[in-house]
Amino acid sequence: MARSYQTITKDLTRVMNRLKALYRGWGIAGSGTQVYAARYREEWLHQIPHAGVHRRAELLYQQLDGLQALRRSLRPELLAESRKHKASKLLRQIPCIGPIRAARLLALMQTPHRFRSKRQLWTYSGLGIETHESAQYRYVRGQLQRSKKPQQIRGLNQNHNHEMKEIFKGAATRASCGVGPLRDFNVALLDKGMRPEMARLTRARKIAAIALTLWKKEERFDAEQLKPQAA
Repeated sequence: MARSYQTITKDLTRVMNRLKALYRGWGIAGSGTQVYAARYREEWLHQIPHAGVHRRAELLYQQLDGLQALRRSLRPELLAESRKHKASKLLRQIPCIGPIRAARLLALMQTPHRFRSKRQLWTYSGLGIETHESAQYRYVRGQLQRSKKPQQIRGLNQNHNHEMKEIFKGAATRASCGVGPLRDFNVALLDKGMRPEMARLTRARKIAAIALTLWKKEERFDAEQLKPQAA
């Protein structure tokens, strides 16, 4: 069910991008979501002078309506299936982890015990830090020795589950504009001088670590877990 929901969502995003690209190609600016609304479609279609392009836009709108109807019909089925699992309630305690994100995490992770520690989950979700370098080892008098130079950070690991990364980073982004303990955690990071992009990464890693702990130990969410010294 989660795979079907994710596939339909991706297809829906593609159709929406194609619609805006079509209007941009004819020099028609269309920012925001008004271009997709049924009540304004005639106004937008009227701006396209070419008959063939006009028909293509109509077909894209029909495809958009069909995918939106499919996703609306699938959503209650997905939520009903996720409610059969005890972990769904545990994950939904975390701020910015709603019913859909919790259901997708259940489907993608399946069990928290496949990850021995939070760092393994970070790597699996594309939130791990890579520090390797080409000159990490060198030969000295015929012996292979490790360089004493500090390792350089090479960014986040590239080999990961992209859907997991989208879930945690999406929750982290939502936390920055909402209210609650995660927003307070974000404000504290920014007050320390951390860059916004690094603060978002830190929030995403924190949400992943809390999700793993709650699911493994079947505990209740505690805002104290958001303190810097907590897991």
